[in-house]
Amino acid sequence: MTFPTLEHLRTLPLKQQPSYPDQGKVDQVVERLRSRPPLVFAGECDDLREKLAKVAAGEAFLLQGGDCAETFDGVTAENVKNKLTVLLAMSVVLTYAAQVPVVKVGRIAGQYAKPRSSDTETRNGVSLPSYRGDAVNGFDFTAAARVPDPERLLDVYNASAATLNLTRAFMTGGFADLRRVHNWNRNFVAGGAMARFEKLADEIDQALRFMVACGIDGDQMKTVDFFASHEALLLDYEHAMTRIDSRTQQPYDTSGHLVWIGERTRDLNGAHVELLSSVRNPVGIKLGPKVTPEDVLGLVEKIDPEQEPGRLTLITRMGAGKVREALPPVIEAVEQTGRKVVWVCDPMHGNTFTAKNGYKTRSFSDVVEEVNGWFDVHDDLGTWPGGVHIELTGDDVTECVGGSGGLIEQDLESRYETVCDPRLNRDQSLELAFTVAERLTDGRINRHNPVQAFVPAEL
Repeated sequence: MTFPTLEHLRTLPLKQQPSYPDQGKVDQVVERLRSRPPLVFAGECDDLREKLAKVAAGEAFLLQGGDCAETFDGVTAENVKNKLTVLLAMSVVLTYAAQVPVVKVGRIAGQYAKPRSSDTETRNGVSLPSYRGDAVNGFDFTAAARVPDPERLLDVYNASAATLNLTRAFMTGGFADLRRVHNWNRNFVAGGAMARFEKLADEIDQALRFMVACGIDGDQMKTVDFFASHEALLLDYEHAMTRIDSRTQQPYDTSGHLVWIGERTRDLNGAHVELLSSVRNPVGIKLGPKVTPEDVLGLVEKIDPEQEPGRLTLITRMGAGKVREALPPVIEAVEQTGRKVVWVCDPMHGNTFTAKNGYKTRSFSDVVEEVNGWFDVHDDLGTWPGGVHIELTGDDVTECVGGSGGLIEQDLESRYETVCDPRLNRDQSLELAFTVAERLTDGRINRHNPVQAFVPAEL
């Protein structure tokens, strides 16, 4: 495939990019990034694409989750561990309760830039550039902090490298060992989903003890595969991090294993689609309720002309009240092309509202309703519901109302810590995992699929 130059991309429709005051400084930073080692490797991206091909074939499920927007201050061992703990606990629920292998992908080690609906933010009559993530400018509402600074792209690289190092250490150094499953739940609130997780953990312990007694005690129980993903929003950064693989002579965006195009930047003739259609990574596309079948067909033909299994992940973000109506024609159009893409539900972005006290929030009941509507559509069409994409945190924040903890709007000010969109806290995330597992179990029964045996190697 032909890899476009950065100069060519800048001639195409280009949305959601920073307005840097000094283009010469941007070019210098890009050149420095080009000399940095890759953050991920081509072989890892190929491995993920193979796993996603199994998801597309209905043989596995994708769990993708993490912060709405990572921050440089959040790159600590404790913060990374907490996020991984939630994702591990959710994956265990899905694997054991629903009896389906789970591909684990974090919104991690690169999610430092965010698209915004407005270029400016106004407070008390003062207007400043919008905060676009730590990759672009500062969160503080001051003129100095809000100036886009290309040097921050180097900070993104360093923060992502540190996060990936921590993640790999946790996933291969014993933390993810299934025999530690009870240790993962220490920070969860007792009751509700936690009680269900304790019961499930007991069952896993019994199964593992039986397997050890049978002489099965391999490394598969001690480590898990974990992949990094983010929205490929900043073209300067993504282009600079693309490398030509020495084995295949093909370009890979080495900033992350899976990169996706957002709802605001999926212009078929735009620079984002042009860039990601030219790299060998698995590619995701966010699709909102206004997308048409014609829009989607144009995108999938552009990015996946060879109909390669595992290449495309279509992440729908329709909203609880629109998913049942907006999703079916999109699925039907893509399925008619013969492609088997990964269908993923993002139940977060279509369900955001502003509470009476001014906090941007989401209702857990709306999140669950969109998940259920999404499953209903797939059940009706006979297609495989391939995964969920969740904005979540490993901390006990109060950003989304509802859930078994009974959070209400007055609770939001207690621990509202996100710098952008509200996230599910650790207990709401675990509760959602049980909901998804139940729907997966029901769907497998309805499709008369044989129930797979518990296989630790697939966790």
